[in-house]
Amino acid sequence: MTAFRAFRVEKTEDRQFPRSIVERDVAELPDGDLLVDVEFSSLNYKDGLSATGNPGVTRNFPHTPGIDAAGTVVESSSSDFAPGDAVIAIGFDLGMNTPGGFGQRIRIPAGWAIPLPDGLDARSSMILGTAGFTAALCVHKLEGAGMRPDGGPVLVTGATGGVGSIAVKLLAHLGYEVHAVTGKASSHDFLRSLGAREILSREDASKGVDRPLLKPRWGGAVDTVGGPILFNAIKALRYGASLAACGLVASPEIPATVFPFILRHVNLLGVDSVELPLAQKAEIWNKLAGPWKLDRLDELAEPLTLDTLSGAIDRILAGQMVGRGVVDLNG
Repeated sequence: MTAFRAFRVEKTEDRQFPRSIVERDVAELPDGDLLVDVEFSSLNYKDGLSATGNPGVTRNFPHTPGIDAAGTVVESSSSDFAPGDAVIAIGFDLGMNTPGGFGQRIRIPAGWAIPLPDGLDARSSMILGTAGFTAALCVHKLEGAGMRPDGGPVLVTGATGGVGSIAVKLLAHLGYEVHAVTGKASSHDFLRSLGAREILSREDASKGVDRPLLKPRWGGAVDTVGGPILFNAIKALRYGASLAACGLVASPEIPATVFPFILRHVNLLGVDSVELPLAQKAEIWNKLAGPWKLDRLDELAEPLTLDTLSGAIDRILAGQMVGRGVVDLNG
């Protein structure tokens, strides 16, 4: 197959970004070590930004977004991979300025791919995708900084989103008491089904923004939203505890003081899944396929196809998606 279907975003002279499904040819793809037949991708907030022309994500149009891809190697010029190998590719430049997983074929450097670990198939790996990987990376980094289940409840903000929902499920799976923040009152039962013990509203999580410190409460925190809620969580960390920050859907700014850091000995840990070295990516994926493997992942998944993707992009940008959008490239 040299022709394939792809989700395509164009840029007009008046800075509109129309979307369509087009037929492309493999010859149009950029150079790379691996040609991959993409079976599944997933929808992330960054894909929504790419599809609407955010210049911090994508500068060159027309473009095919999709920062995640799972499939089978068709051609390889790398000694590390052979045709028929199942692979995962997330991060680096995939779906940003390199045609991404919203096309049935991608061509990428071998250094962007890892073998699909035993214990995951292409679909389950994309229910996780960058969001699930990022959630696991947050937990991995928090535990590296000393977080333990007996250290107090762990807060997860933006808990119905892709990163947040998997963070809730993974932390509960590992024995933590999880408290989840959401602005969606209709999603409380969903969060409890993932393992959340307590649920806070955004208003609850925002109380005390004018105070330098809050009562010590959290043994750790995963923040996906940024802004005042992030720093409120830091102000309520127990002595020596840490918060892992990985998102900015509310704000990229933090209204901060040094008080919690110098009086409570707490840590703010930055988490990036894009440029993380491949060996470290493989370590996290192997955890998700092994000791951190989550059951009933389907409960998180909303099935999507290339034909239903545009509407889902509008919903994820409006904060209306719950869980994970999983794109079947052959659906």
